[in-house]
Amino acid sequence: MSTQRGRIRVSGFDTDRVTEREALSDWSEATSGGTESRWRRALRRFRQNRVAMLGVYVVTAMALLSVFAKPITIAGIPVQPFSLAPYDPGQILYLEPGSTVGRYDPPTLAHPMGTDASGRDLFSRVLVGGRYSLSIGFVVVGITATIGMIYGAVAGYYGGWVDEILMRFVDVIFAFPGLVLALVIVALLGGGYWQLVIAFTVPGWAGYARLIRGEILSVKENEYVLAARALGARDRSVIFRHIVPNAIAPLIVQASLSIGTVVIGVAALGFLGLGFEPGTPEWGTMLDQTRETLVQGPGASIPWWATVFPGGAIFLFVMAMNMIGDGVNDALDAQEVDNVQQGGGG
Repeated sequence: MSTQRGRIRVSGFDTDRVTEREALSDWSEATSGGTESRWRRALRRFRQNRVAMLGVYVVTAMALLSVFAKPITIAGIPVQPFSLAPYDPGQILYLEPGSTVGRYDPPTLAHPMGTDASGRDLFSRVLVGGRYSLSIGFVVVGITATIGMIYGAVAGYYGGWVDEILMRFVDVIFAFPGLVLALVIVALLGGGYWQLVIAFTVPGWAGYARLIRGEILSVKENEYVLAARALGARDRSVIFRHIVPNAIAPLIVQASLSIGTVVIGVAALGFLGLGFEPGTPEWGTMLDQTRETLVQGPGASIPWWATVFPGGAIFLFVMAMNMIGDGVNDALDAQEVDNVQQGGGG
């Protein structure tokens, strides 16, 4: 303390260190002394994560290759006229007149990924197959996250007997293993795109509901929620304008990580022969049609390309989505300290 009258100096307070740690608050030099929203700060931190951005580039590239793999026509109108796939995914090439293509031909310049058991071009099938696997992952997560968010928000906000009844139903869903329940639903409804979406949506929303409910139980006691109620705001407005936006961060993290899980689940059902119809260029179904190649007799050669390329596509996409999910988790973690060495000592 200073001995001068009327003046107080606090020792042990390093203003330089506080300035360098301001990146964790709403203030930053980039905003010229103004405030930076939580979501803008999270986006900035996510873009600084090189691993997460690599995952974004991989997923974007795979999505673009899938979209432009084959022309898309809606109601007779060509929406996407380009075709990156050199062959039709269902075309049996060795039946073409004068063709020299056979079954399980190894990779060549004409067929970069070789051919499968029916003499179809694997490169074309892997490209088109991304439409099934990738789109199901995003569609299922979008539906389940939305249902779970609304369900969990209502349960957490009202509490009491409403919460008890709604969460007991969630407990019933959790009593069944997710993949087993999806398998039962597919067995009842049959294989197909929307059948698989339903199969993974039914057990998938419960996790989001429990997650958002736990966040809302703590957020709803904040002062701004009490102020909104005191001003006469409707419950719907309080939930979706004041509570959910401040409790949704963990749900976003969970959703980004769940996309890869859904893709693996769809591929697993396809490998078991319970996904799409045989011959569909979906990555898991393609693996199912090449199972016999994994076990060969003495002296026989294994056509490794028939399983490596579809399986590699699944691995690459799931790995990239996990990288993105980890990046989203780090970007939305307000307690994380930047990797940059802070000034002013430890």
